[in-house]
Amino acid sequence: MRVPGLGYGARVRYRRLGDSGIEVSEISLGSWLTYGAGVQRDQTETCTRAAFEAGINLFDTSNVYGRGAAEVAWGEILPDYPRDSYVLATKVFFPMSDTDGGLSREQIQKQLDASLYRLRTDYVDLYQCHRPDPDTPIEETMEALTEVVQQGKVREIGFSEWTVEQIQAGLEVPGTRKWVSSQPQYNMLWRAPEAELIPFCREHGISQIVWSPLAQGVLTGKYRPGEQPPPDSRAASDDMSVAIDRYMSDGVLEAVQRLVPIAEGAGLRMAELALAWVLREDNVASAIIGASRPEQVQANAAASGVQLSRDVLEAIDEALGDVVVTGPRLANFAREGVKHR
Repeated sequence: MRVPGLGYGARVRYRRLGDSGIEVSEISLGSWLTYGAGVQRDQTETCTRAAFEAGINLFDTSNVYGRGAAEVAWGEILPDYPRDSYVLATKVFFPMSDTDGGLSREQIQKQLDASLYRLRTDYVDLYQCHRPDPDTPIEETMEALTEVVQQGKVREIGFSEWTVEQIQAGLEVPGTRKWVSSQPQYNMLWRAPEAELIPFCREHGISQIVWSPLAQGVLTGKYRPGEQPPPDSRAASDDMSVAIDRYMSDGVLEAVQRLVPIAEGAGLRMAELALAWVLREDNVASAIIGASRPEQVQANAAASGVQLSRDVLEAIDEALGDVVVTGPRLANFAREGVKHR
């Protein structure tokens, strides 16, 4: 059901990021496969403006998105807004050249400085390790992250798609900064984080900032089994269709279509249903959305504050059946294991 007063033009609600003092909007704006890549600058600017108008304050990017282009795009736009009015998050790990990549002290310092230059800011609020780096001692990584916090370049630290073993190893390095956030893939179809990650993080004061809460747009219901993707959709774009294949089987698309009457019965759009489902989990601080049009930002922001009844949640589970992915899964480009000095 929709909470009275929330809808298009409404301001989103906020949640605390782990055990930090940072409050983030339940819906956040991301830039993977969009800004600096598949979406032009004027669209990026209008989507960013729409986010601010909706009360979205968390903007998530990475040095590797467009090989720096996504950071450059926001570096041209975000300085128009007061720096204390938004929470800026970026990431480090993936190769930026043949010789740059990973989570060594040298790379963390070098890549952070490059990100700050592209973003035209003195600091980021959240610096995230985009994947684990089992080739670098965990002590070196955690000490380097602590250094950049002490230098005033970073407020808090997080990670994306680490195993519980790797997270624990980071927490155990003495005298270093503690994680406050985790960024996993999480949605109605991909529930792998529920098995181990979310319970562990809840116990240790670490929040989830989830990516792909709409399963790359599949959970909006726009893709129909046996039909070609709409020409203006992410799946139809060479630049923006990365990693969508896992959701495009007829079995998955048929299951998603069974959600349509559930959303209608709850008085919700499909995107609102999917985002509200993710946000039902109190360990989730924010759900990252991608948008190429401002109306998408507004529609997704309307999911903030929506509460799903037990009957609706049970109907969702029944509709999706066995297409749901459960149990711990290793993310693409992630490796298990921890190296110590």
